[in-house]
Amino acid sequence: MLASTSRYRRQLLERLGHPFDVVAPGVDETPLDDEAPSATALRLAITKARAVARDLDDALVIGSDQVADLDGVPISKPGDHAGATSQLRMLAGRTIVFHTAVALVDAETDRCETRVVDVRSTFRALSPAAIEHYLARERPYDCAGGVKSEALGIALFERIESDDPTALIGLPLIALTSLLLNEGVDVLRLDIGRCHVDG
Repeated sequence: MLASTSRYRRQLLERLGHPFDVVAPGVDETPLDDEAPSATALRLAITKARAVARDLDDALVIGSDQVADLDGVPISKPGDHAGATSQLRMLAGRTIVFHTAVALVDAETDRCETRVVDVRSTFRALSPAAIEHYLARERPYDCAGGVKSEALGIALFERIESDDPTALIGLPLIALTSLLLNEGVDVLRLDIGRCHVDG
């Protein structure tokens, strides 16, 4: 089960080719005072997965969260065109880290396994015209930093460094596959049943 309302995470999980349910976790995503961005991502991934798992008897629940980090300062979702323009102007030519956390909770045993995958991302120098063209085409107002890398947004970057490229989009599938294997679920088999995803 996926504990998430994110269409990006849903699309990523669909790549594995197995059916799953989606449940909105209903979690307050406000960072805590003095909380490091990576700690926020991990806490929220766990909280989302546990929020859904507590109402289930027997399911594996996936929670995930991502926080963009500019020198220790979290970068939020811009929400609108003006916010995205401001964020991308600030990020042009700089390096940020996307911390993407995933938690897998066994609803029957309450066992929780987690991973945090970092994606170090260096932006190109971006002209106002380039930013405007990108935003007009992609409208990435629900993405941290206004960055939607799976389409034209890939051109925003000069360099991306990570062990798990899917982490940048919002759900680290390599890490998740390892967590599922630890729970006896091999996604390369055809008969694994249903998972629940939240986050």
